[in-house]
Amino acid sequence: MWRWLSSGLMLMGAIVMSTVAQADETPAEEASPIGSLVIIGGSERFDHREYWEQIVELAGGPGCRIAVFPTASGDPVKKGGWVISALNKAGADAFLVPVAWRKIPVSPQDAVADPELVEQVREATGVFLIGGEQDLIVKALYTPEGQNTPMLNAIWDVYRKGGVIAGTSAGAAVMSRIMYRDAESVLDTLLYGVRFGKEIDRGLGFLDGEWFVDQHLLVRGRFARTLVAMHDQGFKFGIGVDENSAVIVRNGKDVQVIGYKGALVLDLSKAEHDPKLGKFNLKNVRLTYLDRGDRYDLKSKKVTPADEKLEDEILDPKSPDYQPHLTRPLFCNDILSNTTVVDLMGKMMESVHGTAIGLAFDGLEARKQPVDGFEFKFTRDLESLAWYTEAYGGDDFTILNIRLDIRPIRITGPLYDAEASPK
Repeated sequence: MWRWLSSGLMLMGAIVMSTVAQADETPAEEASPIGSLVIIGGSERFDHREYWEQIVELAGGPGCRIAVFPTASGDPVKKGGWVISALNKAGADAFLVPVAWRKIPVSPQDAVADPELVEQVREATGVFLIGGEQDLIVKALYTPEGQNTPMLNAIWDVYRKGGVIAGTSAGAAVMSRIMYRDAESVLDTLLYGVRFGKEIDRGLGFLDGEWFVDQHLLVRGRFARTLVAMHDQGFKFGIGVDENSAVIVRNGKDVQVIGYKGALVLDLSKAEHDPKLGKFNLKNVRLTYLDRGDRYDLKSKKVTPADEKLEDEILDPKSPDYQPHLTRPLFCNDILSNTTVVDLMGKMMESVHGTAIGLAFDGLEARKQPVDGFEFKFTRDLESLAWYTEAYGGDDFTILNIRLDIRPIRITGPLYDAEASPK
């Protein structure tokens, strides 16, 4: 037995060295899950009690045992201690699971096969996967042959018994069956695509197999790279969660959004691709933005806005009462910047213009020479609808069914010439 002291909190993890147990030959994920997922987009606030209280409630309430996996972190004891402290303040009895690649005095391969440690996790009612490098989570919880380790089977047992699996950032990325592993910039991903085993890889697959998950979505403009991976791997649907925001998935289908911002639903079920264009392109992608308090059904695709929006303003272009008030054409030269995609979608629903254009290109290189880039054309059509409220202290939208078409373009740089200094 080892003891770790972090942030004034004594963390105990029992590790009994034993012969490595063989993984179950039957993939545990084939069974239908009956528990809950809490998928946090990263950068969650430890003083934002909503996340932690929701996780504790889903794990059974005060005194519930929650296993915290610091596997993705470069500083597992310290970062794990922060999460344990937040969960315990919300009423949990959380404990550190010493499966990590750094600063833990036992190899992850031994830890994930240790019978005593595996049983501790199996008897818990909640699991929390902290952020860092998602590849380290997958590398630890699968065998080199790609089979479930005993520890991963124990995590699945928690889920199937009705417990909660929560994860932030890297811990969110592993929720789908395919995940981003180690991608370059969003623009480079658009330009050069993804390769399995490089930029993308196998995830843990807790979420419905039709759905792809991405995180840090709006702040980092990752919605575009999500579309690249979805198209490459044949996903029809994707959900990207923003920072300091989360989606709770109950019974494998019922979604609730909590936190500061929200999540973007990406629908490629009717999208078209033209291989003759050579570079990444899509037509008729459908985007839906879910804000805090909104609900969504992964099966029926039904959206239920938060009560505050239902009691406030509806923006329906088909209605005779629809009176958009923004008159300036909608255009931005960096659609991949912080929250720009959702800001533009919101303005479209209040604009006399039914379309908006956003560009993605390397502005630094375009100062000197022509560069390749992409045009993102957003269209409000008869399927588009939105709800709006200021009840939260700002502009909050729920936006349904904005059409997006993406095509490659060429920016004919140099982008600009500096004016000569006045004499």
